[in-house]
Amino acid sequence: MFDDKVLEVFLRDQKQLFDEPVASTKEEAKEFLEELMAVVCENADEVREYFEEEGVDLSSPEAGDILSADEVFSIGDGRYLIVEG
Repeated sequence: MFDDKVLEVFLRDQKQLFDEPVASTKEEAKEFLEELMAVVCENADEVREYFEEEGVDLSSPEAGDILSADEVFSIGDGRYLIVEG
């Protein structure tokens, strides 16, 4: 589920969600993401579906652009990693 590209992006960008690094190697990142039950979505539509299922009202102004939320990491190949810490 968490391939090298996903782990590299998380390691590089983890400070967008956490004040301090939570992992320094791919192995640590994988263990951390598994523990938090992070999710890899194949596209932006799946990200929106995920948050709708979680009860987030995406039509409200407070929701903003969900793809720019701190919990959402763009992998760069169309996929997104969602990490709810």
